Amino acid sequence: MIEHTQRVMSSEYMQWAKTHLQSRFNLASSGLMNYPLSKLPVKINDLELSGPSFYGYEPLQLALAEKCNVAPECVVAATGTSMANHLVMAAIIKPGDEVLIEQPTYELLISAAQYLGAEVKRFERAAEKDFQIDTEKVARMVSPRTRLIVLTNLHNPTSTLTNNETLKEIGEVARGFGARILVDEVYLEALFANAPPSAFHLGEEFITTNSLTKVYGLSGLRCGWILARPELAEKLWHLNDLFGVIPAHSAERLSCIALAHLDQIAGDARGLLETNSELLNSFYETRSDLDWSEMKYGTVSFPRLESGSVDALSSLLIEKYETSVVPGRFFENRQHFRIGIGCETAMLKEGLERLGKALDEIAD
Repeated sequence: MIEHTQRVMSSEYMQWAKTHLQSRFNLASSGLMNYPLSKLPVKINDLELSGPSFYGYEPLQLALAEKCNVAPECVVAATGTSMANHLVMAAIIKPGDEVLIEQPTYELLISAAQYLGAEVKRFERAAEKDFQIDTEKVARMVSPRTRLIVLTNLHNPTSTLTNNETLKEIGEVARGFGARILVDEVYLEALFANAPPSAFHLGEEFITTNSLTKVYGLSGLRCGWILARPELAEKLWHLNDLFGVIPAHSAERLSCIALAHLDQIAGDARGLLETNSELLNSFYETRSDLDWSEMKYGTVSFPRLESGSVDALSSLLIEKYETSVVPGRFFENRQHFRIGIGCETAMLKEGLERLGKALDEIAD
């Protein structure tokens, strides 16, 4: 198993993403297309530039607590899920501590742990097992030095769901070593009415992060949060003084409005993802050069190119077909690539047609 011990000061993936997500046909984005402000009942009087936003803006704290079915003192607001993850790691681990992270996973989780000086170890989510977690593998990897186990649910980059029974088993393993579990749940609500409660409810070992970004298309609000026990939550608030100090109050107030109308936003998102999932599955059915799993839920898929170079495919897509996907090298699986389906259906349809042409071209 690969160990990552070097300290990093940047994210190669984010540098790539910020320069390649502007393709005409963007299939690289992992979230829903931007939800327009015009669809929310916002009046200028609803907004203020400044307000009582020190250790949480009370209306937002209460709205998030109600949404997550937790006490307000268990909610820590954060600037998106990435900052939420960073805060949790920074509060729990110190240089030299061991952190166990799933493989493959979202690159920023690894980079953040390395930046904080952690010794990163990995547990494999095997493609031949549909990227499900093997709890026996996790148990073999955990040691008395393990302070944190990190995973995503739904899994990024595959949209695989980890069920509660598996999470409980991981919780038992962590408890035996005095470790905690960080579950990034930013994609979990793509199951909509079928989404399970947050893993926070499964036990004292669990800390979860989430935001309104990926599933709802509300990235601009930067409305993220952490669910943690009150003692840790207080520590996280104070740690955030080093980074955030005071959040953008207008974004807090807009987030309250969005949360009050989340059923409407979710309905739009669900309809788009159901349509686009069917479109992607139909595309897959025409391709013998891809190894793929049926898209049932989520916003991303992670097919495997049977032969040839994914990096060459990605370059051809960008340079000739004005289309982007995420090369699997960013997820330590060089023969895979990630497709996002949260864009407009017309864009997805055209992007998949161009992907098909590029696949045909590299096969010639």
